[in-house]
Amino acid sequence: MSNYASDLLRLLDSRGYIHQLTDAHGLDALAAKQVVPGYIGFDATAPSLHIGSLVQIMMLRRLQQAGHKPIVLMGGGTTKVGDPSGKDESRKLLDDAAIAANIASIRTVFERFLTFGDGPSDAVLLNNADWLDAIAYIPFLRDIGRHFTINRMLAFDSVKLRLDREQPLTFLEFNYMILQAYDFMELSRRAGCRLQMGGSDQWGNIVNGIELARRVDGTEVFGITTPLITTADGAKMGKTASGAVWLNEDQLSAYDYWQFWRNTDDRDVGRFLRLFTDLPLDEIARLEALEGAEINAAKIALADAATAMCRGEAAAAEASETARKMFEEGSAGGALPTHVVEGGRIALVDALVALGFAASKGEARRLIKGGGARIVRLSAGKKNHGLLVATQ
Repeated sequence: MSNYASDLLRLLDSRGYIHQLTDAHGLDALAAKQVVPGYIGFDATAPSLHIGSLVQIMMLRRLQQAGHKPIVLMGGGTTKVGDPSGKDESRKLLDDAAIAANIASIRTVFERFLTFGDGPSDAVLLNNADWLDAIAYIPFLRDIGRHFTINRMLAFDSVKLRLDREQPLTFLEFNYMILQAYDFMELSRRAGCRLQMGGSDQWGNIVNGIELARRVDGTEVFGITTPLITTADGAKMGKTASGAVWLNEDQLSAYDYWQFWRNTDDRDVGRFLRLFTDLPLDEIARLEALEGAEINAAKIALADAATAMCRGEAAAAEASETARKMFEEGSAGGALPTHVVEGGRIALVDALVALGFAASKGEARRLIKGGGARIVRLSAGKKNHGLLVATQ
């Protein structure tokens, strides 16, 4: 662990959030002497963010816990363009009404993780449509565009990936990195923002913003990126056989959210406890040292804490109790999704669709074939239980 002077960088470092820093010494000194407003941008392409965004949400939470000011920047403007970072193809463009509805829905999750208000370290939610929608094209090209070279933009991984695969990269998307850099400069002007945080794929975009603010305004701003969060088997965090793990309650039940964390690989438990819960580090050290079947206690602690943070204490307690009854006592538990079967017979593919686990029979069959939906639990009375394994 590095010897940082600021509570902010000590906290981020001790819990495993730091991958790259643009100027560690400068940011550390600034955070040790004043409140640092810092932002992360989130595009509003769906009514909910998924668990792949959770490490960024937790970064904003850590920023606030260390006494600094989180700025949640919703991409009401940039959602109309599309970020090529990490994408293999262009995404569907949304109209203003759909984007506004998505932002309103997404905000409800941020309100669980952050304290919003007017205080010096209270979180605020801003929308980059407030300034991007008003841009005049010719003045923007003259004042901002001249600071970017095509040579350098072509060198960014997000662009090279698409070009190397001979996949189309529209001029619309190519502009995204300029708009994100402009966002950082605009936030430094409007909200005194001194820090942008993001995933490791955002490094180039963050550096662009830092250089633009320096060149145009002479302002010193900073950047932090987080490591790419993968599971022990190398999969990207949040990618499951049954689809995205959504943060909003109306997109995914609290029980399924709890189960996602409960099913964490043994090797990931300690890291996930540090990243995704507020449990003290000494307690996490105790939990991750458990071996054999006892590691399940650490997984339950992870599931309880992560679910309580995102869905509330009551939902976490109900999901945990449902799981306990399901696997220890053999009863159904109140939080499980249910479907009444007429006549006592139902095909597995039909059951998956009826319970909302698959959108169609074709998707259900793919789930079964891929091993994502293969176990059916049967009970006869209170003591006799068994499993059917589906093959296809």
